[in-house]
Amino acid sequence: MAGTSPLPRWAPTPSPSRPLWRWGGGGTLDAAAPHGGAAGAGGWSIGSVFTWATGVCRQHCGGAASNGAPAGGVGGVCVTGTVGCELVPPLPLASPTSVGADAAVFLTWEDVRVTVAGGGSGSPPVEILGGVSGYARPGEVLAIMGASGSGKTTLLDTLAGRLGPSMNKTGLISINGRQEKLAYGTSAYVTQDNVLMSTLSVREAVYYSAQLQLPDTMLASEKRAHADRVIRDMGLGDAMDTRIGGRITKGISGGQRKRVSICIEMLTRPRLLFLDEPTSGLDSAASYHVMSHIARIAVHEGMTVVSAVHQPSGDVFELFHGLCLLAAGKTVFFGTTSDAAEFFTLNGFPCPQLRSPSDHFLRTINKDFDEETVESSKASRKAAAEAIDILTTAYKSSSYAEKATYQIVEMKHMDGVSFRRREQASFSTKLLVLTRRSFLNMHRDIGYYWMRLAIYMIIGACLGTIFYQLGYSYSSIQSRCEVIMYGTALLTFMAIGGFPSFVEDVKVFRKERLSGHYGVSEFVISNTLSATPYLSIIAVLPGAMLYYLTGLTKGADHFIYFVIVLCICCLLVESMMMIIAAIVPDFLMGIIIGAGVQGVMMLNGGFFRLPSELPKPVWKYPCYYISFHKYAVQGFYKNEFMGLSFPSDQLVESNVTISGVQVLKSKLQVEMGYSKWVNLAILCGMMVLYRLIFFVLVKIAEEIGPKLRAKRGCVR
Repeated sequence: MAGTSPLPRWAPTPSPSRPLWRWGGGGTLDAAAPHGGAAGAGGWSIGSVFTWATGVCRQHCGGAASNGAPAGGVGGVCVTGTVGCELVPPLPLASPTSVGADAAVFLTWEDVRVTVAGGGSGSPPVEILGGVSGYARPGEVLAIMGASGSGKTTLLDTLAGRLGPSMNKTGLISINGRQEKLAYGTSAYVTQDNVLMSTLSVREAVYYSAQLQLPDTMLASEKRAHADRVIRDMGLGDAMDTRIGGRITKGISGGQRKRVSICIEMLTRPRLLFLDEPTSGLDSAASYHVMSHIARIAVHEGMTVVSAVHQPSGDVFELFHGLCLLAAGKTVFFGTTSDAAEFFTLNGFPCPQLRSPSDHFLRTINKDFDEETVESSKASRKAAAEAIDILTTAYKSSSYAEKATYQIVEMKHMDGVSFRRREQASFSTKLLVLTRRSFLNMHRDIGYYWMRLAIYMIIGACLGTIFYQLGYSYSSIQSRCEVIMYGTALLTFMAIGGFPSFVEDVKVFRKERLSGHYGVSEFVISNTLSATPYLSIIAVLPGAMLYYLTGLTKGADHFIYFVIVLCICCLLVESMMMIIAAIVPDFLMGIIIGAGVQGVMMLNGGFFRLPSELPKPVWKYPCYYISFHKYAVQGFYKNEFMGLSFPSDQLVESNVTISGVQVLKSKLQVEMGYSKWVNLAILCGMMVLYRLIFFVLVKIAEEIGPKLRAKRGCVR
């Protein structure tokens, strides 16, 4: 392929539908003409000027290409077919101040080391990265390669500022010569795991994300058109209206999910793009299409792309401009992909004729199977561990390492501008979009509310028929209490059934939160707004069946209070589960913990043991007063018994009537110093408090993580 292509072997290959280079005969050009060349008839054009990014095609003998186009080149890509056109190293780096908020990103890292605490107490820290250095430039795609466990993803997370708090980092990372964090919209990170909302279609997922990320100055039609264009660029046009799918329903393939993830992060055309295993799950043709599209955008728009790749095909490998090869956390090679083959050959590991260079590099340095030896130029066989030692030692003293060091020094001395935060959607727009998306997700996810509604209806019918028309006898007092307590306990206890679906939502929230799409407050408020209608339905329908079958106190006001308290209790339990999800993200552990917490609260609610009978240490103070069952059940009791009268126990005292107030005070020990509406207000306050606690926990995690890393000697 390299022999027939007019482009260098590391240049992005144009697709038939959208050629990388266009020869315009008076047509409209993509943007400006390169290097001051006139944009107009009979000239080459490129999507945007990126002369700061890469090398320059220098003409030694002049002349024109055979097709009549003027000789010239852009960014190190020789676009003519003339003899004497040579690729030369990049010119001295210019300051990117001229491009303002969309400044190109020159990323450098020096002597980066990452360690994690050892497995046992007193164990020395385990080194994951050991003194790695390198750089990434605009208009280029840098590939980070290595065997499994070599530190590719750790390096990517380090550069993106996403290391976990348990990891310690040292070293210097600079952006345009400055040590700063990238503002919103200037960088994006496509994770290895495809964290997507499974109930949405491809079009809906990308379009909702576009509404969150793109500014309000763009019309809704423009956002939709842009989202459709990005989807089609990733080859997902035929799957636009197919749901993503997940644990319940079958949807698009794993490779298509990966492309949807890339679509979402490419919406804002970030200046710096991190990709973790972008070709995982893709076939060779899809891998090439996706990576060639990313490489084409990088060249056209001056984007800096850093990608961790596990096993690229030969065609995909040729799209990379630079290569960072890692083994056991150490640098085996850093430089251009063409220099890599030369480096391996010079050190006794030439690439066989019919083997892909990427395959050869990885086979040489993969020591997981040291019984599988690697070939050397002398036809002898060496273990991978020995090959790694030879290559890492040779690289440290090679000219390739000197070139990398020189480039890093040049980029560090740039007088770059600070990045300004890109404009994005307003708070109200984000809140509206998140509410609509969450409402649609809850509607389509049968496990969120619909399954619970069916169970509630069945249990309501069972409870209503078992306690059918309780009447007003003395024994009905106890029966009414049992109906109230069981109904409250069941509806609130089963509220944890939606926890697995909520955990999936929290995963999407964490991923989008890290990318800066929206904040915690928008998520909390939108979740409350979208959940309230469904909780109202599952409170009203089973509650009405239960209420009227059992013959509880008649009156619309009594029934309305009954269903409102049920709805607030369900919201309160979901708020409590939000706190558990923030602490324990595993849904199985979360359900167990949530069930345990509710079980303890239920025991202290004042039904199984009267308040005066509870042991004062712990169980009454404070457990009795922090249990929401206390306020819910006492509110129900007041709503039910106030205004009623019952005959006394005939075995104790005959022909005597007991009022509802007497039942509340003496038999149930209800606190009568305030009305039932105060109980409702307390429940609402607890619900709001729990959601505020969730907000604070997320904020604390965001604040403590960077501070812990900084305290351990991290330099960003």
